Amino acid sequence: MTTIHSKEHFLAEIQESFEQIFKIIDSVPTRKRKLTVEIESRDRNFRDVLMHLYEWHAMLERWYKEGMSGDTPSMPAPGYQWRTLQKLNYQIWINYQDVTLTQAMKRVKLSHQRIVKLIEMHTYDEIMTKKMYKWTKTSNLYSYFAANTVDHYNWAIQKCTAIEKKIIESDVEG
Repeated sequence: MTTIHSKEHFLAEIQESFEQIFKIIDSVPTRKRKLTVEIESRDRNFRDVLMHLYEWHAMLERWYKEGMSGDTPSMPAPGYQWRTLQKLNYQIWINYQDVTLTQAMKRVKLSHQRIVKLIEMHTYDEIMTKKMYKWTKTSNLYSYFAANTVDHYNWAIQKCTAIEKKIIESDVEG
């Protein structure tokens, strides 16, 4: 996680990373974007990656809403703990297998916009000051916002690049 020097810089970094994901997807011919590739991981197509991001946006929105209303959010999700993330991420994968790539793209773009709006509502100090909000405990809003945007987007860029590479390789071999 990098340190930000301004809210504007943070928002620009988030947007740049988010757009990079779609540049990778757009670089693949439309008819091949829905392909599932053989890689050793859970997320083997663009839809899987986008829905993973979408669900983590939704969790962040829930944490934020519950935390800001004075409740203690169940993190990462009800019935899961941080040490059971692998099970949670697998359940997320299962939950969205019937979603199309087009639907996934729309959903993640909308959830991204909602997260950006949450960030925009806060000052730099509100984002960066540790222990400012009871629900963030010893941390700050930045750690939650960054983990579920730019850091996660960088993960998605790597995943989408690997998927893109496998699709291109299959074109060369085929």
